[in-house]
Parts: sequence; C-alpha cells; structure tokens
Amino acid sequence: MKKIAIITPVPEMVHAIIEQSMLRKAAAEKVVEYNVFDLREFGKGNYRQIDDTPFGGGSGMVMMAEPLMAAVEFAMEWMGDNDVRIVCPSPQGKTWNHKSAETFSDHEKTIFICGHYKGIDQRVIEKYVTDEFSIGDFVVTSGEIPAMIMIDSTVRLIPGVLNSRESAETDTFYGDLLDNPHFTKPRKVDGMPVPEVLLNGHHKEIEDWRQSQREFITQEKRPDLWRKYLEKSKISE
Repeated sequence: MKKIAIITPVPEMVHAIIEQSMLRKAAAEKVVEYNVFDLREFGKGNYRQIDDTPFGGGSGMVMMAEPLMAAVEFAMEWMGDNDVRIVCPSPQGKTWNHKSAETFSDHEKTIFICGHYKGIDQRVIEKYVTDEFSIGDFVVTSGEIPAMIMIDSTVRLIPGVLNSRESAETDTFYGDLLDNPHFTKPRKVDGMPVPEVLLNGHHKEIEDWRQSQREFITQEKRPDLWRKYLEKSKISE
C-alpha cells in the first residue's frame, strides 16, 4: 500500500480535501494510506510556536526548523524505512507536470511539507527535502494548495483508484495532446446539437474525430505542446 504523509499547520484543510474527493476512495480501497501530521503538535513552548522573524531583518515570518525537523522525523518513523521522497512545494522547484505525477505514483512512500508565510528555514530543505516542485509562476496562500494538487494528480494514476484505467489514459496530458471535447445528454441544448459523428455508432469515425479535435485544440490553445508533438512525431517516423 502506498503511504503519503502531509505535514501541515492546518490539518483540517487537508482532511477536507481528502474527504471530498477521490482521494477518499483510494483510502477506502486500501490503495493509499494517508497520515496528516499537525505541525503545531511539534511547536515550541506553551503556544506551540512554529514560526519566527527572519535573521537579517525583513518583513514576514519564517517557519522554524526545529518543529519541522521533529515532524519530518516522526513522519519518517511512521513510513517505516529510509526509502522516502520528501517534497516541498516551492516557486524555486521544477514545474510539476504529468510526468512528475507518473513518477510519484510509482513511489511507495512520500512526505509533503506544506510551507506558510515567507517559507521554511533553509536548513530543513538542506537536510530532508529530496524534491522541490512548483505548480506555476505565481504565489498561493499556503503549501497545502500545491501539495494537494500534486497528491491528487499522483493518486488518480495508481491502479485501482479510478473506475477505469482508460479514463485516466484519455485525460489531457496523459499523452502529448490536450483532450477532445465531451458531450452528454440531451442531444440538443439551447439549439446547440451534439456532433453527429458521436451518434452514429461508428467507432473508427468517432476515434478519428476525437483525434482531429485533440490536434486542433492543442494547436490552437497550446502551440508549445503542439510543437513538441510534431517533433516527437518526426522522431518516431
């Protein structure tokens, strides 16, 4: 069973996402075991302090090293051995993408550290963190948001989580193209009909239409992906 630990000062936020998503199903099916560690339980003093002012001055607060180190050690003990990837969402990290999710879906034990404020004490990163990832060139309020995005995109690729493996394999970014449009009942909404090709029952024509739509949409909306697709196609010829 895959183990995922999340270290956070707001465990309620993480639990809420797990309980309201397919992450819950992964746990119910005993595909994944989660453990959410409340960082404040490792905080210093009567007030469970987890942050302090930065050395050298400046605005904002920094998450302290000692509570985080204690939490990581505790999480690693729960994991059971040293073969653990420790991920810290960070603007300095590599961009998280589908390949990243595939890699981590194959890894058995992962710890996510959810940062807050101006960030975490660098010594925690130097001692423990094996991977830093960014979800894009923008800033979000807390590390729980990118961490849960990474966890969700990873867990859904694990066999047994989704009802159909084919569903995951046809998603955008599983291949090299964006996904094709999807339609469901009724056949006409506000005068807009479903494309006739999807109603004729001819599987080859339907798949050809879907492939042409994937190519057209990728070319129009993500020319960067389209260029990579063309380059890859030339190499495989």
